[in-house]
Amino acid sequence: MTSEERTSFYDAVVIGGGPAGLTAGLYLARACYRVLILEQEKFGGQITITAEVVNYPGAAPMSGEALTAEMRRQAENFGAEFLLAEATGLKQEDGFFVVRTPKGDFRAHGVILATGAHPRMIGFPGEAEYKGHGIAYCATCDGEFFTGREVFVVGGGFAAAEEAVFLTKYASHVTILIREPDFTCAAKVAEPAKQHEKITIKYDTEVEEVTGDSLLRRIRYRNTKTGEVTEFSPADGGSFGVFVFAGYAPSSSLLKGLAEIDAQGYVPTDRNQKTSLDGLYAAGDVCEKNLRQVVTATGDGAVAATELEKYIAKRQKETGVKADIQTRRAAVHTVTDSQSAPANAAVGDEPFDSAMLAQLETVFSRLTEGLTLKLYTDRSALSEELRRYLTALTALSDKLTLTEASAPDPLAARDTDTALPYVRIFRENGNYAGLCFHGVPGGHEFTSFVLGLYNAGSKGQPVSEDSLSRIAAIDRDIRIRILVSLSCTMCPELVTSAQRLATLNPHVTTEVFDLNRFLALRERYDIMSVPCFLVNDEPPQFGKKDLTQLLDLLGV
Repeated sequence: MTSEERTSFYDAVVIGGGPAGLTAGLYLARACYRVLILEQEKFGGQITITAEVVNYPGAAPMSGEALTAEMRRQAENFGAEFLLAEATGLKQEDGFFVVRTPKGDFRAHGVILATGAHPRMIGFPGEAEYKGHGIAYCATCDGEFFTGREVFVVGGGFAAAEEAVFLTKYASHVTILIREPDFTCAAKVAEPAKQHEKITIKYDTEVEEVTGDSLLRRIRYRNTKTGEVTEFSPADGGSFGVFVFAGYAPSSSLLKGLAEIDAQGYVPTDRNQKTSLDGLYAAGDVCEKNLRQVVTATGDGAVAATELEKYIAKRQKETGVKADIQTRRAAVHTVTDSQSAPANAAVGDEPFDSAMLAQLETVFSRLTEGLTLKLYTDRSALSEELRRYLTALTALSDKLTLTEASAPDPLAARDTDTALPYVRIFRENGNYAGLCFHGVPGGHEFTSFVLGLYNAGSKGQPVSEDSLSRIAAIDRDIRIRILVSLSCTMCPELVTSAQRLATLNPHVTTEVFDLNRFLALRERYDIMSVPCFLVNDEPPQFGKKDLTQLLDLLGV
């Protein structure tokens, strides 16, 4: 095995960075195996959007994000490695597993699939057409867009009950449509929704159709027992929201043709979490199971890892091949790739706490080129907030310089570009790096902004040879505008991908807007969901995208 092959060889690769994957990584690393945890979106998984987890044994009530952050720290302390990248392929080759990603291929003795599940569409007429224009699936990401408006919640499970209550913080009223005669979750979970003064519940009810123009305007639903049909449209002629919570579809496509998958897409396993293929285990919500909770996911991860340990030991003896754990902090593991920077950067007199400062200093120590952050402001409080934020950030490295400019901005192509305040990033030779952020990059965009600086001022995050070739071939101007919410967990992947593209080709520029700060932009394009992006003058598009998917969309 060559030195390069040894660098990308692991005893085990865990695909998925939710509670199941983090637990598996912890157990494997603690057993002194070299383990890589891959995550395509955000370490922590679906539970990170839960405001309060109250039923995890031994832990005080806390957010899902805080709970999984602690799980990650534990795994990392024992030597587990982390990489933010999508697993695009899985196969066996010469008795080893090969996991393909846009950031390179990784070989391993064994694999644990902990990819979880994603929100399921119901399929009623109009659902797909109005996704992002009234139809939504994440209350945390999109709830704010419906402030003061009517909202419908479709579903009767745990998520529907919990998120309906959450949505009352924004909506004028919430109506829950449940096709069963009652909620299907525990009575204690449903009770707050049943008792809430801003919630109406309609049982035995199904959505027949949603319609509208550029935004959702009407919903028609039917009582399946009485046959009564009701049509709703806002009295003021405006729009409203429909949040769909119809369960989750398992993310098991990697196993097609490799291991058994049931008719619903779940992965059957034995009591030791082993799939139908030796050396391949599954854990968490991707599995065929009766109960999907954080505690069962962590249990699955522990069992799968413990059993995989035995398989790895057997394979090492048979093949004589062992992963080099002395190099486990090699090229794939950097602060920038793993998104170690905290998701929430408070902005104020002290924008960054000591932990943030330590991580930022690590990132900025890798800068090899000076960058100038050019700030455009007005007299608003938001401008002062951004000024304090950038002043504190640039003070952390002599490679970062803050300047303030006044309008007109020569790079502003149209009125949306002048949405103040904003900051543009320039290289030390004076050339525009193609990166701009409108608003204050806090919340989940804190890490994206820091990654943008890293990619503009250094060699940057690794990109596959195929992607580099495709990026180099772009010979036309491409202007990407990304509209985000700082609370959205799906936005950062799109932002990071588009920013990386801009740093690698001067024909591409990427501008990011905090959509809740620039309402005129939101209204202009009738945007009711994030992530949303516009390429040149094309209509808005929705959904997270990695670099490969973005290149495919751009047709390069």
